[in-house]
Formats: sequence, C-alpha cells, structure tokens
Amino acid sequence: MALPTRRFGRTELPMPVLSLGGMRYQQSWSDLPPEQITEESQANLRATLEAAVAAGFHHIETARHYGSSERQLGWLLKELPDPHRILQTKVPPQADPAAFEAELATSFERLAVERIDLLGIHGVNLPEHLEHTLRPGGCMEVARRWQADGRIGSIGFSTHGSLALIEEAIASDAFDYVNLHWYFIRQDNGPAIDRAIAHDMGVFVISPTDKGGHLHSPSARISELCTPLHPIVFNDLFCLSAPGIHTISVGAARPEDLALHLEAVALLDQAAELLPPIEARLEQARLDALGPEWLASWNQGLPDWSEAPGGLNLPVLLWLHNLVEAWDLQSFARARYGLLGNGGHWFPGANADVLGAQVSDAELQQAVAASPWAERIPDILLNLRERFGGESVKRLQQS
Repeated sequence: MALPTRRFGRTELPMPVLSLGGMRYQQSWSDLPPEQITEESQANLRATLEAAVAAGFHHIETARHYGSSERQLGWLLKELPDPHRILQTKVPPQADPAAFEAELATSFERLAVERIDLLGIHGVNLPEHLEHTLRPGGCMEVARRWQADGRIGSIGFSTHGSLALIEEAIASDAFDYVNLHWYFIRQDNGPAIDRAIAHDMGVFVISPTDKGGHLHSPSARISELCTPLHPIVFNDLFCLSAPGIHTISVGAARPEDLALHLEAVALLDQAAELLPPIEARLEQARLDALGPEWLASWNQGLPDWSEAPGGLNLPVLLWLHNLVEAWDLQSFARARYGLLGNGGHWFPGANADVLGAQVSDAELQQAVAASPWAERIPDILLNLRERFGGESVKRLQQS
C-alpha cells in the first residue's frame, strides 16, 4: 500500500503519516562492534525494513545513542533501496561543539551515507541543552555548516522537556521540525503543536504506542473501552486526526508490529465517526473513577519536581494515579513509577519511595499545601508506593 503523505512543514518533505522508528529493532543498547551483530538480529531488521518499505514507510528515523541501530541500518540501506526514502538521525547537544561534531560524524559513518534528510538535536530537555545548541559557536553552527556542505537537509529537535522549554525552542525559529510527545493519555504539549503550526514546522509524535500507555500490551479495561478498535488503532487515529500533526512513530521490533498501525491508516477517512463514541466512553470512565471535582483541579497548586522535597514529582505521580484508576494502565504506571529517580533529564524527579526516609510527613504537607487536595494526596502517594514501589527501572538506553 502507499501511505498518505503530509507536507512536513517548511522542510517541504512529503512525510508519510507513519514513520519507522529505530529504537526497538536493534540488537543491543550498546554500540556493538560489527563482529558482535548476529545474523538473526540482522535478518529480523532486514525483514522489518522490507515490510516497512513495501507498506510505504519511507521515513526512517534513528539516533546516535540507539545502540547498534545506526550500524545495523547502515548495512541495509543500499541493499534495500527506496527512491522515496527520508532518512533521519538524532545527535544530542553538548557543551563542546567539537564533541557534538564528532558524534555527528560517527552517525554518518555508522549509517554509511554522505547525506541525511533530517537531523534532530536529540533531547533538548533542559534549558542548558537549548543554550548549548543555539549560542554563538554552539551545536547549531556545526549543523548549519554541514547543511551548507549539502550533507544535511533540514534541522529539528526532539524533546522530553517542559512545555515552556519546547515553546522557547520553537519561538527561536531555529528549527524546521519538532519530535515531541502528544497522544490521548497526554495532551499537555498541545500549545507547543499550535506554536509549531504558526512557525510552519513539521510535527512528529514520538512513541505513541509505548509512552501512550503500553498499548502494545493494553489492559483489559482500555481494550473494552476502545471497542471496536484496538487501543493502538484508536490512539493512532486520535493523533493523526489532530491539526498540525504530520507523522507518528512506529517503534517496530519485528515486521508484524506494523500491522495495527497500517489498520489505523486504512480507517483514517472514518475517524470522524469512529473516534467520538470511544472518546466519550474513555472520558466517562475517568469521570466515574475520579469525579469531576478531582479532574478539574488535581494538578493545581503542585510544585515542580525541582522545587519539591526529595525531588518528588507530584504532577507525574498524580497523573499515573489517574491513569490507573480510570483505565487500569498498571503496566505503564509501574514502568513510569520505577523510572522516576532513574530517568535523568529524560524523565526527571523522584517517585513516592522517598516518602518517610527522605521526605517527612511535614515536608510533604508543606509541599502540597497550595493544592485543593492537600489532605488526600498523601494517601494517594502511599497507595502508589504500595502498588509499585521498590522496583527501579532503567531507561532503554541504560539497559
């Protein structure tokens, strides 16, 4: 089939509505030497790439720190040509632009290419990352030099940062596109998408299946509420029906992982009829479980994790509580809870395990004093700790 394409903002690229993400098909999260790549792993990637090309996944995106992804992909790009291919990799910003340039050169070496269509400044998650990128003599100047030499098409950024930081990066008008999080269970980056539209930027939604609620292994509750669609199909349709979104990532580990996303695209012209009743059921389930008063004000008066005792990430913890109570997203909540305290700037702050030993009852009460739910929040946090506590989780790149 031929996937529909959308103009990817001012890059002018005809972007397929589904992109093949390179985060899960690689053999290892270590950048393995060639002799350690197994025939089995490479055969799986070949089959995945063949299926993707046949289905119209002309956009492939990977990153310097996706382990062996760039090397394994580089071995196959010429063997599996695609005249419509849009190739993207991502390199993190650094305080030393020479170090950034060395990583960029390694990406090109691993991919075995002379040119890429899209370069993402990877993980603009903190103000200093944006400063390292945009300051005079910074990483952007390196990228622009490579662009002037014809080696890079357009330059964007990927982010797990705060809405304010994303909006600041967009307002700089230095970037042609943005990779960000936005899907049914997390819509707080909506204003950033509006800003990106105003700047004619491409908008690429990352990890809608995994970070969108572990929809690859959905709870029975959310599966029931999304009937007649699989939750992946619902979420894809939700994202692709939103104004300003051009493509969403499919993090395929194997060829069969493409199927449900292709099913969603086949239903795009029916989205206006399919989505409203499912959204209404999901919203009613939230209301029934949590109540309208809580939903209207649960995130009011909460400190940022950086200002909370013990780095307690109260907004994220209460959000996870909501997801579990409304839709039983237990596996997702467990993984996200465990990552708090271990995710660095990609997923900052601490979970409720810090209560007691590091954060006293009095400190917690003071932290939530401005919330209309100050009396209820401590019990919610203790319940989360009882359900999910004691299990630390590493980011995939740390595994």
